[in-house]
Amino acid sequence: MSDTTVGRAELDAARLLLARMGISPADLVEAASDRPPAPTFAEYVPVVAAAVSDGTRRAYGSYWKRVLEHWGQRRLDEPTPSEIEQLAEYTKTHVVARRNARGGRSAAEHLIAALRCLYKRAVADGYIAAADNPALKVAKPRRLPSTRRAVADSRLAEINAVAASTGDDPALDSLLLRLHTETACRRGGALALRPVDLDPDQCLILLREKGDTVRWQPVSPTLMRHLQQHAEERQAVGTGQLLRNRNGQPITYRRYDHLWVCASVSTCRGCTCSRSARTGCGTRR
Repeated sequence: MSDTTVGRAELDAARLLLARMGISPADLVEAASDRPPAPTFAEYVPVVAAAVSDGTRRAYGSYWKRVLEHWGQRRLDEPTPSEIEQLAEYTKTHVVARRNARGGRSAAEHLIAALRCLYKRAVADGYIAAADNPALKVAKPRRLPSTRRAVADSRLAEINAVAASTGDDPALDSLLLRLHTETACRRGGALALRPVDLDPDQCLILLREKGDTVRWQPVSPTLMRHLQQHAEERQAVGTGQLLRNRNGQPITYRRYDHLWVCASVSTCRGCTCSRSARTGCGTRR
């Protein structure tokens, strides 16, 4: 590097700054050479997967698996931004087509986010420099406007009527619907609800949701009374999960599959299938 390329004034300023900090140019060269060799994706993905939260692991796990399929034996410092864009495009065109698919844009976005999470850890662990992070040099696909909309009052009434009159546990299904209607909480917030989170004096419930969000949510006296009654009848105490099946076992995300997937009685009223709700039969028994 010549003085004319950078300018003598800039070089003098850099030398002065390094001198003030007690750093020599040789120290900078040695620091770069002391960086440990970058591991392969096959070696590093399990390390990151074990360090992140369960929610992050669920969100990015399938995308890390895709990265391992393509780059498992490559080192972290080998892929370029262009190669990441190529992998994102491949992921975008090989997604499983669903009714609400939007051309694979979400899959490409999640792949890039998964790689950013991976490289962020690699930077923190000293395997690559922050300036060399290739995932940050790739833009995520622009999100399209959401197609979500509120459920009409008439349709919500129909859903509640079906839940209250069919299924293997109408009381639980009705309580779930009432809880989500009043609080707009996520499934995780409902599943994390405990008896100790109920404040009947002020009609408040403590919701713990995505991203470690904690909030006190007002509810109606009717919902509070039914939540307390449910906890008492199904022996939910203290810090145990509040929402439980008839046998006293805590419900899981599968209860929502039963409620929404198997509640399509309008299209399967004549079904005589004897399979359980877990198989996805259209009839709520």
